[in-house]
Amino acid sequence: MPESKGRDRKAAAYTPPPKSTAREPNPTWWAPVFVTLLILGLLWIVIYYMTEYKYPIEAIGVWNLAIGFVLLMSGFIMTMRWR
Repeated sequence: MPESKGRDRKAAAYTPPPKSTAREPNPTWWAPVFVTLLILGLLWIVIYYMTEYKYPIEAIGVWNLAIGFVLLMSGFIMTMRWR
């Protein structure tokens, strides 16, 4: 009866797994900045509506909404890169 070829071979030497490619954690200022951007964007939009479109900057009118949304989106983008 023929013998199995798998049993005759010696097991390969142990090779450690490759080093992790994980990136380093964010700096300590990362979380406070994105939280501040989120809150500031929200407050910008709320103040714009509550003051009947006069504040924060009356001269730019509806562009106040754009500024508020840019602040909000900047904060959200930072949350996606948070580790």
